[in-house]
Amino acid sequence: MSDNTVPAALPPAPDVIRAASAELIVTDLAAARSFYVDVLRLVVTEEDENAIYLRAFEDYLHHSLVLRKGPVAACAALSYRVRSEAELDVAETYYKALGVDVRRLPAGTKRGIGEIVQVQDPLGFPIEFFYGAEHVERFTQRYDVHGAGAIARLDHFNVVTPDIPAAQKYYEGLGFKVSEDIEDDEQTVYAAWMYRKSTVHDVALTGGDGPRMHHIAFSTNERHQILHICDQLGALRRSDAIERGPGRHGVSNAFYLYLRDPDGHRIEIYTQDYYTGDPDNPVIRWDVHDNQRRDWWGTPVVPSWYSEASTVLDLDGHPAELVERKDSSEAAVTIGADGFSYTRADETRSDGSAGPGSGRSGEVQGVKLGHQV
Repeated sequence: MSDNTVPAALPPAPDVIRAASAELIVTDLAAARSFYVDVLRLVVTEEDENAIYLRAFEDYLHHSLVLRKGPVAACAALSYRVRSEAELDVAETYYKALGVDVRRLPAGTKRGIGEIVQVQDPLGFPIEFFYGAEHVERFTQRYDVHGAGAIARLDHFNVVTPDIPAAQKYYEGLGFKVSEDIEDDEQTVYAAWMYRKSTVHDVALTGGDGPRMHHIAFSTNERHQILHICDQLGALRRSDAIERGPGRHGVSNAFYLYLRDPDGHRIEIYTQDYYTGDPDNPVIRWDVHDNQRRDWWGTPVVPSWYSEASTVLDLDGHPAELVERKDSSEAAVTIGADGFSYTRADETRSDGSAGPGSGRSGEVQGVKLGHQV
């Protein structure tokens, strides 16, 4: 991937509303069901011997997560909803102009969903655009079935890609805006959070060998619901599913918990980010050396956080070819989705590497506010 990911002249891009659903390949459907339904309490819309269609309590479309049985754990699709049926024609024309693999799937090809435009995007990810969908019961006020750890809705995707500036340019071409990013004194961007709905992100771009899926995230309405999920995992003697957290991010401000499902897919449970809907919403830029970009507070990040991510499939169901990240610097390797290393620009250890310190002068918590993209 290069800076030419998005050609200079293109037809209009489709009007994307939000991140809407994901499809994961799992090797043991029963084990996956136990995790997502018995533990996380996602709602089963329907299921058969090959797939389970799930949604959270506030979702009213047929599903926001599909678990499909397969031989190798992978991400088969990340789906965005567009504003109308007409936007599917726009999406097909746009991606054909980009020169990527584009397929039009008739309504009913995938259960509960209308017509789909399916693409292998310029970053290598299997992306689907849809508008039509079967409506199902919204459980917003079904407090009798929520439980203390109720999950409200799908929130965002986080993807691993080797060239963050090119990936950001591609998503900006789709009308996404940057809410926060991580950069150094030379304005090198190491990670970016981008949105269409009025929250911090629908997709986060993480630097690394890619394409790979870092995680998908579901939101709750209250942080105590995340703590209840932790307590429940402990009571079930399944706390080894917790990879990171609970804690609070610096980037996004969200209270979080990261889990690994039985196949190793990473799931974030997330709450309390902020509104970004105004047209002049300021971009928050974090100093790459600031400790609090990764955690406002929390436990150290485990190595698996930055070394492991889910394989993604091409449109024929084969693992997508990985592209290595060219920048092998410590910062590029360890910054990742929201920062992985404790470094400071103003202190150096005896071995020459950056060490902890008080941050750069002239900044508050290492955050630079108010810059527009």
